[in-house]
Amino acid sequence: MKYLNYHHLRVFWTAAREGGVTRASEKLHVSQPTVTTQIRALEQALGQKLFTRSGRRLILTEPGRSAYRYADEIVGLGQELMDKMEGGSPAREVRLTVGIADVLPKLIAYRILEPAVRLPEPVRVEGIEDAPERLLAELAVFRLDVVLADAPVGPTVRVRAYNHLLGECAVSVFGADRLVRTYRRGFPRSLHGAPFLLPRQDSALRLALDDWFEREGVRPQIVGEFDDSALMNALGQAGLGLFPAPDPIAAEVCRQYDVRSLGTIKAVRQRFYAITVDRKLKHPAVIAICEAARRKLFP
Repeated sequence: MKYLNYHHLRVFWTAAREGGVTRASEKLHVSQPTVTTQIRALEQALGQKLFTRSGRRLILTEPGRSAYRYADEIVGLGQELMDKMEGGSPAREVRLTVGIADVLPKLIAYRILEPAVRLPEPVRVEGIEDAPERLLAELAVFRLDVVLADAPVGPTVRVRAYNHLLGECAVSVFGADRLVRTYRRGFPRSLHGAPFLLPRQDSALRLALDDWFEREGVRPQIVGEFDDSALMNALGQAGLGLFPAPDPIAAEVCRQYDVRSLGTIKAVRQRFYAITVDRKLKHPAVIAICEAARRKLFP
């Protein structure tokens, strides 16, 4: 009968999470040859190649991805056992590692994630903000549980992932009091020539707005384009221009940035997605945020 070496499994799990032997050895305080030897020993025990190499990075193979799922569960149980024996809390902590697309409004991200931390069992959320393509690459090698984005994974992206639509909403326009008073009359046609702060050109919201501007013959004066919605909103607060945000967070935007809502463009729709490697949702926290978003945030 073959036996599984827990220590070898933990070394493999660490290397998979860290993305390479060097970072795993630093994390575990052992030499790089030790990490390599123990991964090879696990591969021999399982009879499968768990990694392929891409430059200096280790990429999980298909059997490696399956092994990582089991390893993540086993290592978590091992830590729970240690905590229990040391008199720690018997409740097992659920870890949710979430990638947040940099164009996603922070207030929307907060509203989507909030139900996860309200589950009966303790949840530790680890958030990573980055460009969607880099987040999808991390998702593909199981370093993320879910990616939150405002656009689905397209057919040209070479990552096996599934789009779970959280919902859609209209888009509202906000600005400092002076600008709102200036452009309120005749909204939304009044936006022609108005100073605007907009998301970057390749974002889903920007594409939807540009399409609407074109259809309606509205030509705003584009003052700035941003990856970071919080920076865009802060500049809008300073009166540099009007800016868009999802309608469900209109009250929070007005309160946090001390701005006013000019109006809602109902024809411009923004969608939000939870992207996972599984067709059927399994992670309890991911299930919670998807169900709450569909039921409450985007009914």
